[in-house]
Amino acid sequence: MKIDTKYFGEKEINEDKIILFDNGLPAFENEKKFIVLPFGEGTPFYILQSVQTKDVAFVIVNPFDFFGDYQAKLTDATIEQLHIKKEEDVALFVILTVQEPFSKTTANLQGPVVINANKQKGKQIFLSDPNYGLKHFLFPQEAKVGQEG
Repeated sequence: MKIDTKYFGEKEINEDKIILFDNGLPAFENEKKFIVLPFGEGTPFYILQSVQTKDVAFVIVNPFDFFGDYQAKLTDATIEQLHIKKEEDVALFVILTVQEPFSKTTANLQGPVVINANKQKGKQIFLSDPNYGLKHFLFPQEAKVGQEG
């Protein structure tokens, strides 16, 4: 199947890889079908691309690549809704707000995207942990250096 993407133009995708978000994403409730596309070889960045709407695409990363002590506890309701049976089936991503310069890019640690890669079901959840907010610098050292100058 071919889809139009925000960053890669027309792209051939495998329909088996489409992830269903039953309730869409916050502010994008009508967008129910997404695909995760690698941003490039050898990079930790991915695109969560709507299958329906070209311009609905989010830059995402695995939070553990940048925040080693990050924790996201899934509720029983989320586990049930996504039909999660094993921890290995879960892929967790956080949405980035890309800034200029890129070193000031932030990650939304409060609202990770949870995907059951086995069942192709996804959901954005919200954590009540006060340590996690909407804007955590992806590169904290570089952001501080940029503020000093």
